[in-house]
Amino acid sequence: MDAQTCLKKLEYVGVLNFATVGLDGTPQIRCISAIHYERDKLYFFTARGKDFCRELLEDGQVQILAYTRYKEMIRVSARAVPVAETEQKNYIDLIFQEQLYLENVYPGKTREIGIIFAVRDMQIEYFNLGVNPIFREQYLVGNRASKPKGYEITSHCIGCETCVKGCPQRCIKPGSPYYITQENCLHCGNCFEHCPVKAIRRL
Repeated sequence: MDAQTCLKKLEYVGVLNFATVGLDGTPQIRCISAIHYERDKLYFFTARGKDFCRELLEDGQVQILAYTRYKEMIRVSARAVPVAETEQKNYIDLIFQEQLYLENVYPGKTREIGIIFAVRDMQIEYFNLGVNPIFREQYLVGNRASKPKGYEITSHCIGCETCVKGCPQRCIKPGSPYYITQENCLHCGNCFEHCPVKAIRRL
């Protein structure tokens, strides 16, 4: 698995969930399919009058989520930015060529109310619940910084194996200290809650 494969899977899913923060601070989510994909970026269409557009112009923060038939979750954390004015028409026309239903939604010149945003710098989280043990990885595209998640066993570990016995994915292995195989961790926090000496910390 890699970032480009994840983006291809998003394309296969077709309709993606875009999450933003509303202007009133409440969470907002939309289903978006007017998307053009490239190897390491994507472009999407919306209308300038929509709240969605206003939210993106306010700070650009967006999370994109898809779930495949194979129990794979792909989540993209990124900043969406409008493409240059000189490129807007080209990308609008391209997306309308690829997504033919849009001509019914915005016929003729009414598509000119549209605006194209680009997502280039992104953190992609891949999470597969359809394998045993589960599998997860994180990929970075562009200049996006990594944000570690999950749990880590510290040097305070006494080797009592309370965490091993309580791990639903059996991803805690012996060592000095014991360690978590991060690619198989659910991030459920069971080890964190039950460690008798508080030797596990949240990343």
